[in-house]
Amino acid sequence: MPLLDRNGAREDGWTHSESAATGNIPAVIVPWEHLAEALDRQEPDQTVGVLIPNHLPVSQLAPFLPRLALVAVAFPAYSDGRGFSIARQIRRAGFPGELRASGPLIADQFAYALSCGFDTVELPEASAARQPVEQWLHAKDAFSRTYQRGYGAPERNILDQRRAARVAAATAG
Repeated sequence: MPLLDRNGAREDGWTHSESAATGNIPAVIVPWEHLAEALDRQEPDQTVGVLIPNHLPVSQLAPFLPRLALVAVAFPAYSDGRGFSIARQIRRAGFPGELRASGPLIADQFAYALSCGFDTVELPEASAARQPVEQWLHAKDAFSRTYQRGYGAPERNILDQRRAARVAAATAG
């Protein structure tokens, strides 16, 4: 599946496993159901990530976050936005690793995914074929300002800019 970050397409150094059997895979993503077992089997030089459903309470994931290098949030459909809320909760819980949206998102959601804390978007082949990388990058830069508070770009938030202008005007006058 193609992988995008804020700069465009990139190689994926992670391998998906359908079970807890991680073998000699240096960087492996396991399903949520097999995470505890995969961490118990983790090799010393191995990095483990997890693919979680978009309805998993972050409180269930939180105890595992310090041992994970990647959390992928499944998006079953582009119209199901629960993964965006989960991303913000995971970042608020202090997760510093790679946060990945995995599923059939559309280019118009790219900027919002990044502002919610996602680092990468993993697309099914069909989605990537419909919208090339250039379209994703154009969509990411289509809005210079947002209403949502995001991660990594506080200067883009309209509400914070308005608040700062009001404070500056009040102190100047």
